[in-house]
Amino acid sequence: MNERKIPWVEIGILVLAALLRFVLLDIKPPHFDEGVNGWFADQMAKFGYYHYDPTNYHGPLHFYAVFAAQTLFGREIWAIRLPIILVSIACVWMTLRFSRFLGAPATRWAALAMAISPAYVFYGRYTIHESWLVLFLLLTCWGILGLWRDGTRQYLFALVAGICGMILTKETYVMHVAAFGLAALTLWGWQYISPSRPAYPIARQSWTQRDLGASVGLAVLAIVFFYSGNFLDFPGLKGLYQTFAAWTHTGVDAAGHDKPLYDVSIFGHKVINAYWLMLFARYEWPALIGFVMAVILAFPSDARLRFIAIYGAGALVAYSLVPYKTPWCIISIQWPFLLLFGAAIAWLSKRHFLATVSMSAIVLGASLYQSLRLNFYHFTDAKEPYVYVQTYRQVETLTKPLLDLAKEDPRYYGVTGQILIDSYYPLPWMLGDFPQFGYYNKNNSPETHDADVVVVEASRADTVRSKLTEPYYRRDFRLRDSQDLCTVFFRGSVFSRWFGNQPLEVKEITPR
Repeated sequence: MNERKIPWVEIGILVLAALLRFVLLDIKPPHFDEGVNGWFADQMAKFGYYHYDPTNYHGPLHFYAVFAAQTLFGREIWAIRLPIILVSIACVWMTLRFSRFLGAPATRWAALAMAISPAYVFYGRYTIHESWLVLFLLLTCWGILGLWRDGTRQYLFALVAGICGMILTKETYVMHVAAFGLAALTLWGWQYISPSRPAYPIARQSWTQRDLGASVGLAVLAIVFFYSGNFLDFPGLKGLYQTFAAWTHTGVDAAGHDKPLYDVSIFGHKVINAYWLMLFARYEWPALIGFVMAVILAFPSDARLRFIAIYGAGALVAYSLVPYKTPWCIISIQWPFLLLFGAAIAWLSKRHFLATVSMSAIVLGASLYQSLRLNFYHFTDAKEPYVYVQTYRQVETLTKPLLDLAKEDPRYYGVTGQILIDSYYPLPWMLGDFPQFGYYNKNNSPETHDADVVVVEASRADTVRSKLTEPYYRRDFRLRDSQDLCTVFFRGSVFSRWFGNQPLEVKEITPR
Protein backbone atom coordinates (compact mmCIF):
# COMPACT_ATOMS: atom_id res chain seq x y z
CA MET A 1 0.00 0.00 0.00
CA ASN A 2 1.35 3.45 -0.92
CA GLU A 3 1.31 5.82 1.99
CA ARG A 4 1.05 9.50 1.29
CA LYS A 5 4.22 11.26 2.33
CA ILE A 6 3.88 13.92 5.00
CA PRO A 7 4.92 17.26 3.43
CA TRP A 8 7.40 18.16 6.15
CA VAL A 9 8.85 21.03 4.13
CA GLU A 10 5.44 22.64 3.80
CA ILE A 11 4.66 22.04 7.47
CA GLY A 12 7.96 23.70 8.36
CA ILE A 13 7.13 26.74 6.23
CA LEU A 14 3.72 27.10 7.90
CA VAL A 15 5.22 26.71 11.38
CA LEU A 16 7.79 29.39 10.58
CA ALA A 17 5.01 31.67 9.31
CA ALA A 18 3.02 31.09 12.49
CA LEU A 19 5.99 31.77 14.78
CA LEU A 20 6.83 35.06 13.09
CA ARG A 21 3.20 36.19 13.38
CA PHE A 22 2.39 34.99 16.91
CA VAL A 23 5.59 35.57 18.91
CA LEU A 24 5.58 38.75 21.05
CA LEU A 25 2.36 39.82 19.38
CA ASP A 26 1.48 42.45 21.96
CA ILE A 27 4.76 44.41 21.87
CA LYS A 28 3.32 46.68 19.19
CA PRO A 29 0.59 49.04 20.46
CA PRO A 30 -2.72 49.18 18.59
CA HIS A 31 -2.45 51.00 15.28
CA PHE A 32 -4.78 53.91 14.45
CA ASP A 33 -6.81 51.70 12.10
CA GLU A 34 -6.89 48.89 14.64
CA GLY A 35 -8.53 51.28 17.04
CA VAL A 36 -11.09 52.21 14.40
CA ASN A 37 -11.79 48.56 13.57
CA GLY A 38 -12.10 47.69 17.25
CA TRP A 39 -14.50 50.60 17.73
CA PHE A 40 -16.68 49.20 14.92
CA ALA A 41 -16.73 45.86 16.74
CA ASP A 42 -17.86 47.70 19.87
CA GLN A 43 -20.69 49.31 17.90
CA MET A 44 -21.75 45.86 16.66
CA ALA A 45 -21.93 44.67 20.26
CA LYS A 46 -24.01 47.72 21.12
CA PHE A 47 -26.48 47.66 18.21
CA GLY A 48 -26.44 43.99 17.21
CA TYR A 49 -25.20 44.47 13.64
CA TYR A 50 -22.63 46.29 11.52
CA HIS A 51 -23.95 49.36 9.75
CA TYR A 52 -22.05 49.60 6.47
CA ASP A 53 -20.78 53.09 5.69
CA PRO A 54 -19.83 53.49 1.99
CA THR A 55 -17.31 56.21 2.91
CA ASN A 56 -15.41 53.71 5.05
CA TYR A 57 -14.00 52.08 1.86
CA HIS A 58 -13.93 48.62 3.43
CA GLY A 59 -16.38 45.75 3.33
CA PRO A 60 -17.99 44.31 6.47
CA LEU A 61 -16.35 40.86 6.68
CA HIS A 62 -13.35 41.88 8.75
CA PHE A 63 -15.48 43.70 11.31
CA TYR A 64 -17.51 40.55 11.91
CA ALA A 65 -14.29 38.60 12.46
CA VAL A 66 -12.99 41.21 14.93
CA PHE A 67 -16.35 41.24 16.71
CA ALA A 68 -16.30 37.44 17.05
CA ALA A 69 -12.74 37.37 18.38
CA GLN A 70 -13.32 40.17 20.86
CA THR A 71 -16.57 38.59 22.06
CA LEU A 72 -14.85 35.25 22.63
CA PHE A 73 -11.57 36.44 24.14
CA GLY A 74 -12.19 39.93 25.49
CA ARG A 75 -10.65 43.32 24.82
CA GLU A 76 -7.14 42.09 24.25
CA ILE A 77 -4.88 43.24 21.46
CA TRP A 78 -3.90 39.66 20.62
CA ALA A 79 -7.59 38.77 20.36
CA ILE A 80 -8.53 41.33 17.72
CA ARG A 81 -5.32 40.51 15.83
CA LEU A 82 -6.00 36.77 15.90
CA PRO A 83 -8.29 36.64 12.81
CA ILE A 84 -5.73 38.38 10.62
CA ILE A 85 -2.88 36.22 11.90
CA LEU A 86 -4.83 33.11 10.91
CA VAL A 87 -5.72 34.65 7.54
CA SER A 88 -2.09 35.61 6.92
CA ILE A 89 -0.98 32.04 7.64
CA ALA A 90 -3.77 30.81 5.35
CA CYS A 91 -2.27 32.96 2.58
CA VAL A 92 1.00 31.03 2.92
CA TRP A 93 -0.93 27.76 2.85
CA MET A 94 -2.89 28.90 -0.22
CA THR A 95 0.35 29.74 -2.00
CA LEU A 96 1.47 26.14 -1.48
CA ARG A 97 -1.73 24.95 -3.18
CA PHE A 98 -0.50 26.37 -6.50
CA SER A 99 1.85 23.38 -6.73
CA ARG A 100 -0.62 21.59 -9.03
CA PHE A 101 -0.04 24.33 -11.60
CA LEU A 102 3.54 25.48 -11.00
CA GLY A 103 5.10 22.46 -9.28
CA ALA A 104 5.96 21.91 -5.62
CA PRO A 105 9.49 23.42 -5.71
CA ALA A 106 8.25 26.72 -7.15
CA THR A 107 5.39 27.14 -4.70
CA ARG A 108 7.51 26.16 -1.71
CA TRP A 109 10.03 28.84 -2.55
CA ALA A 110 7.18 31.32 -3.01
CA ALA A 111 5.49 30.31 0.25
CA LEU A 112 8.77 30.56 2.15
CA ALA A 113 9.30 34.06 0.76
CA MET A 114 5.78 35.02 1.87
CA ALA A 115 6.21 33.41 5.29
CA ILE A 116 9.22 35.60 6.14
CA SER A 117 8.41 38.70 4.05
CA PRO A 118 8.71 41.92 6.08
CA ALA A 119 5.41 43.14 4.66
CA TYR A 120 3.41 39.94 5.09
CA VAL A 121 4.65 39.51 8.65
CA PHE A 122 4.25 43.18 9.60
CA TYR A 123 0.74 43.54 8.20
CA GLY A 124 -0.13 40.01 9.29
CA ARG A 125 0.46 41.03 12.92
CA TYR A 126 -2.27 43.60 13.20
CA THR A 127 -5.89 43.78 12.39
CA ILE A 128 -6.45 45.51 9.04
CA HIS A 129 -8.30 44.23 5.99
CA GLU A 130 -5.47 43.70 3.53
CA SER A 131 -4.59 40.08 4.40
CA TRP A 132 -8.19 39.06 3.70
CA LEU A 133 -7.88 40.60 0.24
CA VAL A 134 -4.66 38.68 -0.43
CA LEU A 135 -6.29 35.39 0.58
CA PHE A 136 -9.25 35.93 -1.74
CA LEU A 137 -6.98 37.06 -4.58
CA LEU A 138 -5.01 33.84 -4.25
CA LEU A 139 -8.23 31.84 -4.18
CA THR A 140 -9.50 33.65 -7.29
CA CYS A 141 -6.28 33.04 -9.22
CA TRP A 142 -6.23 29.39 -8.10
CA GLY A 143 -9.78 28.99 -9.40
CA ILE A 144 -8.91 30.58 -12.75
CA LEU A 145 -5.88 28.36 -13.28
CA GLY A 146 -7.87 25.31 -12.23
CA LEU A 147 -10.68 26.02 -14.67
CA TRP A 148 -8.05 26.55 -17.32
CA ARG A 149 -6.35 23.21 -16.63
CA ASP A 150 -9.12 20.87 -15.42
CA GLY A 151 -12.45 22.66 -15.69
CA THR A 152 -13.94 20.95 -12.62
CA ARG A 153 -16.48 22.48 -10.28
CA GLN A 154 -14.14 22.82 -7.29
CA TYR A 155 -12.32 25.53 -9.22
CA LEU A 156 -15.59 27.19 -10.15
CA PHE A 157 -16.52 27.31 -6.48
CA ALA A 158 -13.06 28.70 -5.65
CA LEU A 159 -13.36 31.43 -8.27
CA VAL A 160 -16.81 32.52 -7.13
CA ALA A 161 -15.79 32.36 -3.45
CA GLY A 162 -12.68 34.41 -4.17
CA ILE A 163 -14.62 37.17 -5.92
CA CYS A 164 -17.30 37.12 -3.22
CA GLY A 165 -14.64 37.41 -0.52
CA MET A 166 -13.03 40.36 -2.28
CA ILE A 167 -16.38 42.16 -2.47
CA LEU A 168 -16.85 41.57 1.26
CA THR A 169 -13.39 42.91 2.04
CA LYS A 170 -12.40 46.03 0.13
CA GLU A 171 -13.62 48.23 -2.70
CA THR A 172 -10.29 47.85 -4.54
CA TYR A 173 -11.57 44.47 -5.70
CA VAL A 174 -12.65 46.22 -8.92
CA MET A 175 -9.01 46.93 -9.78
CA HIS A 176 -8.05 43.30 -9.31
CA VAL A 177 -11.04 41.88 -11.18
CA ALA A 178 -10.19 44.23 -14.06
CA ALA A 179 -6.53 43.16 -13.88
CA PHE A 180 -7.50 39.48 -14.10
CA GLY A 181 -9.77 40.13 -17.08
CA LEU A 182 -7.23 42.29 -18.90
CA ALA A 183 -4.52 39.70 -18.20
CA ALA A 184 -6.58 37.05 -19.99
CA LEU A 185 -7.21 39.35 -22.97
CA THR A 186 -3.58 40.46 -23.13
CA LEU A 187 -2.30 36.89 -23.00
CA TRP A 188 -4.70 35.89 -25.77
CA GLY A 189 -3.48 38.75 -27.97
CA TRP A 190 0.17 38.21 -27.13
CA GLN A 191 -0.11 34.61 -28.26
CA TYR A 192 -0.22 35.88 -31.86
CA ILE A 193 2.97 37.87 -31.38
CA SER A 194 4.97 35.56 -29.13
CA PRO A 195 3.34 32.12 -28.65
CA SER A 196 3.56 30.55 -25.20
CA ARG A 197 5.64 27.42 -24.67
CA PRO A 198 3.70 25.44 -23.54
CA ALA A 199 0.42 27.16 -24.34
CA TYR A 200 -2.03 24.96 -22.35
CA PRO A 201 -5.42 24.89 -24.09
CA ILE A 202 -8.50 25.61 -22.00
CA ALA A 203 -9.91 22.38 -20.58
CA ARG A 204 -13.41 21.15 -21.28
CA GLN A 205 -15.59 22.49 -18.46
CA SER A 206 -17.30 19.73 -16.48
CA TRP A 207 -19.29 21.88 -14.06
CA THR A 208 -23.01 22.35 -14.64
CA GLN A 209 -25.39 25.29 -14.67
CA ARG A 210 -26.67 24.01 -11.34
CA ASP A 211 -23.16 24.27 -9.91
CA LEU A 212 -22.89 27.82 -11.21
CA GLY A 213 -26.30 28.76 -9.85
CA ALA A 214 -25.56 27.26 -6.43
CA SER A 215 -22.18 28.96 -6.07
CA VAL A 216 -23.38 32.36 -7.27
CA GLY A 217 -26.53 32.06 -5.13
CA LEU A 218 -24.50 31.38 -1.99
CA ALA A 219 -22.18 34.26 -2.84
CA VAL A 220 -25.10 36.66 -3.27
CA LEU A 221 -26.60 35.46 0.01
CA ALA A 222 -23.30 36.09 1.81
CA ILE A 223 -22.99 39.57 0.30
CA VAL A 224 -26.57 40.45 1.28
CA PHE A 225 -26.11 39.02 4.77
CA PHE A 226 -23.00 41.03 5.58
CA TYR A 227 -23.85 44.28 3.81
CA SER A 228 -27.38 44.32 5.26
CA GLY A 229 -26.10 43.98 8.82
CA ASN A 230 -27.19 40.34 9.10
CA PHE A 231 -30.57 41.28 7.56
CA LEU A 232 -31.20 44.08 10.08
CA ASP A 233 -30.05 47.04 7.98
CA PHE A 234 -31.07 46.55 4.35
CA PRO A 235 -30.33 50.21 3.37
CA GLY A 236 -26.67 49.22 3.80
CA LEU A 237 -26.91 47.31 0.51
CA LYS A 238 -26.90 50.61 -1.37
CA GLY A 239 -23.33 51.07 -0.20
CA LEU A 240 -22.26 48.37 -2.66
CA TYR A 241 -22.34 51.01 -5.39
CA GLN A 242 -22.30 54.23 -3.36
CA THR A 243 -18.81 53.45 -2.10
CA PHE A 244 -17.27 53.92 -5.53
CA ALA A 245 -18.19 57.60 -5.75
CA ALA A 246 -16.49 58.28 -2.41
CA TRP A 247 -13.58 55.96 -3.18
CA THR A 248 -12.95 57.53 -6.58
CA HIS A 249 -12.84 60.98 -5.03
CA THR A 250 -10.45 59.86 -2.28
CA GLY A 251 -8.24 57.92 -4.67
CA VAL A 252 -7.80 60.95 -6.91
CA ASP A 253 -7.54 63.47 -4.09
CA ALA A 254 -5.06 61.26 -2.13
CA ALA A 255 -6.12 62.88 1.18
CA GLY A 256 -2.49 63.33 2.26
CA HIS A 257 -1.51 59.76 1.37
CA ASP A 258 0.19 60.54 -1.93
CA LYS A 259 3.90 59.85 -2.41
CA PRO A 260 5.15 62.58 -4.81
CA LEU A 261 8.78 61.87 -3.90
CA TYR A 262 8.60 58.75 -6.11
CA ASP A 263 6.95 60.34 -9.15
CA VAL A 264 8.69 59.47 -12.42
CA SER A 265 8.48 62.26 -14.98
CA ILE A 266 9.50 62.52 -18.62
CA PHE A 267 9.92 65.98 -20.16
CA GLY A 268 8.26 67.50 -17.11
CA HIS A 269 5.17 65.28 -17.27
CA LYS A 270 4.44 62.71 -14.58
CA VAL A 271 4.34 59.22 -16.09
CA ILE A 272 3.96 56.95 -13.08
CA ASN A 273 4.86 56.63 -9.42
CA ALA A 274 7.61 54.20 -8.34
CA TYR A 275 6.62 53.98 -4.67
CA TRP A 276 5.81 50.27 -4.78
CA LEU A 277 9.01 49.39 -6.60
CA MET A 278 10.90 51.37 -3.97
CA LEU A 279 9.34 49.17 -1.29
CA PHE A 280 10.31 46.09 -3.31
CA ALA A 281 13.91 47.29 -3.49
CA ARG A 282 14.09 48.21 0.20
CA TYR A 283 12.30 45.26 1.79
CA GLU A 284 11.05 42.68 -0.69
CA TRP A 285 13.96 41.28 -2.73
CA PRO A 286 12.15 38.07 -3.72
CA ALA A 287 9.31 40.16 -5.17
CA LEU A 288 11.85 42.31 -6.99
CA ILE A 289 13.34 39.19 -8.59
CA GLY A 290 9.79 38.13 -9.48
CA PHE A 291 9.25 41.50 -11.14
CA VAL A 292 12.35 40.92 -13.30
CA MET A 293 11.00 37.46 -14.08
CA ALA A 294 7.74 39.06 -15.25
CA VAL A 295 9.67 41.07 -17.82
CA ILE A 296 11.51 37.98 -19.06
CA LEU A 297 8.19 36.17 -19.53
CA ALA A 298 7.32 38.54 -22.37
CA PHE A 299 9.42 36.18 -24.47
CA PRO A 300 8.12 32.67 -25.34
CA SER A 301 7.45 30.92 -22.05
CA ASP A 302 4.92 29.06 -19.90
CA ALA A 303 1.40 30.42 -20.48
CA ARG A 304 0.33 30.12 -16.83
CA LEU A 305 3.34 32.03 -15.60
CA ARG A 306 2.67 34.62 -18.28
CA PHE A 307 -0.89 35.06 -17.05
CA ILE A 308 0.31 35.57 -13.47
CA ALA A 309 2.98 38.00 -14.69
CA ILE A 310 0.57 40.05 -16.78
CA TYR A 311 -1.96 40.19 -13.95
CA GLY A 312 0.76 41.21 -11.45
CA ALA A 313 2.09 43.91 -13.77
CA GLY A 314 -1.43 45.21 -14.36
CA ALA A 315 -2.22 45.43 -10.65
CA LEU A 316 1.15 47.11 -10.00
CA VAL A 317 0.49 49.73 -12.69
CA ALA A 318 -3.04 50.35 -11.39
CA TYR A 319 -1.86 50.91 -7.82
CA SER A 320 0.99 53.08 -9.11
CA LEU A 321 -1.39 55.35 -11.01
CA VAL A 322 -3.78 55.86 -8.08
CA PRO A 323 -2.46 58.83 -6.03
CA TYR A 324 -3.81 57.44 -2.74
CA LYS A 325 -1.11 55.12 -1.36
CA THR A 326 -0.91 53.40 2.00
CA PRO A 327 1.99 50.95 2.44
CA TRP A 328 -0.07 47.93 3.51
CA CYS A 329 -1.41 47.68 -0.05
CA ILE A 330 2.00 46.22 -0.92
CA ILE A 331 0.85 42.74 0.16
CA SER A 332 -2.01 42.84 -2.37
CA ILE A 333 0.48 43.79 -5.08
CA GLN A 334 3.47 41.52 -4.53
CA TRP A 335 2.02 38.00 -4.17
CA PRO A 336 2.06 37.20 -7.94
CA PHE A 337 5.70 38.25 -8.05
CA LEU A 338 6.49 35.83 -5.22
CA LEU A 339 5.00 33.03 -7.34
CA LEU A 340 7.23 34.16 -10.21
CA PHE A 341 10.21 34.27 -7.84
CA GLY A 342 9.51 30.68 -6.83
CA ALA A 343 9.21 29.60 -10.45
CA ALA A 344 12.49 31.31 -11.33
CA ILE A 345 14.37 29.66 -8.45
CA ALA A 346 12.89 26.23 -9.26
CA TRP A 347 13.90 26.58 -12.92
CA LEU A 348 17.43 27.83 -12.18
CA SER A 349 18.10 25.19 -9.52
CA LYS A 350 17.72 22.45 -12.12
CA ARG A 351 20.58 23.98 -14.10
CA HIS A 352 22.85 25.64 -11.53
CA PHE A 353 21.88 24.11 -8.22
CA LEU A 354 24.62 25.37 -5.89
CA ALA A 355 24.68 28.88 -7.33
CA THR A 356 20.89 29.14 -7.20
CA VAL A 357 20.63 27.86 -3.64
CA SER A 358 23.39 30.25 -2.55
CA MET A 359 21.66 33.20 -4.19
CA SER A 360 18.33 32.18 -2.68
CA ALA A 361 19.89 31.91 0.77
CA ILE A 362 21.25 35.44 0.47
CA VAL A 363 17.97 36.89 -0.79
CA LEU A 364 15.74 35.09 1.70
CA GLY A 365 18.25 35.65 4.51
CA ALA A 366 18.11 39.39 3.83
CA SER A 367 14.33 39.20 3.82
CA LEU A 368 14.26 37.37 7.15
CA TYR A 369 16.72 39.84 8.68
CA GLN A 370 14.57 42.76 7.54
CA SER A 371 11.48 41.05 8.89
CA LEU A 372 12.99 40.40 12.32
CA ARG A 373 14.45 43.90 12.49
CA LEU A 374 11.17 45.57 11.52
CA ASN A 375 8.70 43.44 13.45
CA PHE A 376 10.57 43.02 16.72
CA TYR A 377 12.81 46.10 17.04
CA HIS A 378 11.69 48.98 14.81
CA PHE A 379 7.93 48.43 14.75
CA THR A 380 7.20 52.03 15.81
CA ASP A 381 10.08 53.70 13.98
CA ALA A 382 8.56 56.30 11.65
CA LYS A 383 11.70 56.15 9.48
CA GLU A 384 10.53 52.73 8.29
CA PRO A 385 8.10 53.15 5.36
CA TYR A 386 5.93 50.25 6.56
CA VAL A 387 5.43 51.98 9.92
CA TYR A 388 2.56 54.29 9.07
CA VAL A 389 0.25 56.15 11.50
CA GLN A 390 1.57 53.79 14.18
CA THR A 391 0.88 54.38 17.86
CA TYR A 392 3.97 54.78 20.05
CA ARG A 393 4.52 52.74 23.18
CA GLN A 394 4.38 56.04 25.04
CA VAL A 395 0.60 55.60 24.99
CA GLU A 396 1.10 53.43 28.09
CA THR A 397 1.76 56.65 29.99
CA LEU A 398 -2.00 57.12 29.75
CA THR A 399 -3.33 53.57 29.61
CA LYS A 400 -1.15 51.65 32.07
CA PRO A 401 -2.30 53.41 35.30
CA LEU A 402 -5.93 53.01 34.22
CA LEU A 403 -5.71 49.36 33.19
CA ASP A 404 -3.51 48.30 36.11
CA LEU A 405 -5.85 49.79 38.71
CA ALA A 406 -9.01 48.54 36.99
CA LYS A 407 -7.69 44.97 36.87
CA GLU A 408 -6.98 45.14 40.60
CA ASP A 409 -10.23 46.87 41.48
CA PRO A 410 -13.10 46.89 38.91
CA ARG A 411 -14.50 50.06 40.48
CA TYR A 412 -11.81 51.96 38.62
CA TYR A 413 -13.64 51.21 35.37
CA GLY A 414 -16.02 53.92 36.53
CA VAL A 415 -13.47 56.75 36.57
CA THR A 416 -14.35 59.75 34.44
CA GLY A 417 -12.21 61.00 31.59
CA GLN A 418 -11.95 63.63 28.87
CA ILE A 419 -9.87 63.11 25.73
CA LEU A 420 -9.37 66.58 24.23
CA ILE A 421 -7.26 65.82 21.15
CA ASP A 422 -8.48 65.92 17.56
CA SER A 423 -7.00 62.61 16.40
CA TYR A 424 -7.50 60.24 19.31
CA TYR A 425 -7.68 56.73 17.82
CA PRO A 426 -6.93 54.02 18.95
CA LEU A 427 -7.85 55.34 22.42
CA PRO A 428 -11.65 54.77 22.15
CA TRP A 429 -10.98 51.05 21.68
CA MET A 430 -8.09 50.79 24.15
CA LEU A 431 -10.24 52.49 26.81
CA GLY A 432 -13.50 50.98 25.64
CA ASP A 433 -14.13 49.38 29.05
CA PHE A 434 -14.21 52.84 30.65
CA PRO A 435 -17.73 54.06 29.79
CA GLN A 436 -17.36 57.42 31.57
CA PHE A 437 -14.75 58.68 29.10
CA GLY A 438 -15.75 61.34 26.60
CA TYR A 439 -13.94 62.19 23.35
CA TYR A 440 -13.84 65.77 22.13
CA ASN A 441 -12.23 67.98 19.52
CA LYS A 442 -11.80 71.73 19.13
CA ASN A 443 -15.40 72.08 17.98
CA ASN A 444 -17.10 70.44 20.96
CA SER A 445 -14.94 70.95 24.04
CA PRO A 446 -16.63 70.44 27.43
CA GLU A 447 -17.46 73.50 29.51
CA THR A 448 -15.59 72.23 32.58
CA HIS A 449 -12.73 69.79 33.16
CA ASP A 450 -13.94 68.14 36.35
CA ALA A 451 -12.80 64.63 35.41
CA ASP A 452 -10.48 62.06 36.92
CA VAL A 453 -8.38 61.90 33.74
CA VAL A 454 -7.89 64.70 31.22
CA VAL A 455 -5.82 64.35 28.04
CA VAL A 456 -4.97 67.42 25.96
CA GLU A 457 -2.35 68.67 23.50
CA ALA A 458 0.65 69.89 25.47
CA SER A 459 0.28 73.34 23.89
CA ARG A 460 -3.07 73.71 25.71
CA ALA A 461 -2.03 71.91 28.90
CA ASP A 462 -1.40 75.02 31.02
CA THR A 463 -4.79 76.45 30.08
CA VAL A 464 -6.54 73.24 31.09
CA ARG A 465 -4.41 72.94 34.26
CA SER A 466 -5.53 76.36 35.42
CA LYS A 467 -9.14 75.10 35.40
CA LEU A 468 -8.42 72.01 37.53
CA THR A 469 -9.37 72.66 41.16
CA GLU A 470 -7.52 69.72 42.75
CA PRO A 471 -3.97 68.34 42.66
CA TYR A 472 -3.31 66.23 39.55
CA TYR A 473 -0.43 64.08 38.42
CA ARG A 474 0.84 65.48 35.12
CA ARG A 475 2.64 63.38 32.51
CA ASP A 476 3.57 64.03 28.87
CA PHE A 477 3.54 61.50 26.03
CA ARG A 478 3.40 61.31 22.25
CA LEU A 479 0.62 59.27 20.68
CA ARG A 480 2.11 58.88 17.20
CA ASP A 481 4.47 60.45 14.68
CA SER A 482 3.51 63.84 13.17
CA GLN A 483 1.19 64.57 16.09
CA ASP A 484 1.66 67.18 18.80
CA LEU A 485 2.91 66.20 22.19
CA CYS A 486 0.09 65.27 24.58
CA THR A 487 -0.34 65.84 28.30
CA VAL A 488 -2.43 63.66 30.62
CA PHE A 489 -3.67 64.77 34.03
CA PHE A 490 -4.57 62.12 36.63
CA ARG A 491 -6.60 63.25 39.66
CA GLY A 492 -4.28 62.89 42.63
CA SER A 493 -6.92 61.62 45.08
CA VAL A 494 -7.93 58.83 42.67
CA PHE A 495 -4.55 57.72 41.30
CA SER A 496 -2.27 58.10 44.34
CA ARG A 497 -2.63 54.34 44.76
CA TRP A 498 -0.78 53.82 41.46
CA PHE A 499 1.67 56.76 41.53
CA GLY A 500 2.54 56.46 45.21
CA ASN A 501 5.16 59.00 46.23
CA GLN A 502 5.89 60.18 42.69
CA PRO A 503 5.78 63.96 42.24
CA LEU A 504 2.62 65.46 40.77
CA GLU A 505 4.18 67.61 38.06
CA VAL A 506 6.55 65.57 35.87
CA LYS A 507 7.15 66.18 32.16
CA GLU A 508 8.60 63.07 30.62
CA ILE A 509 8.83 61.28 27.29
CA THR A 510 9.07 57.52 27.63
CA PRO A 511 10.73 55.39 24.92
CA ARG A 512 8.68 54.75 21.82
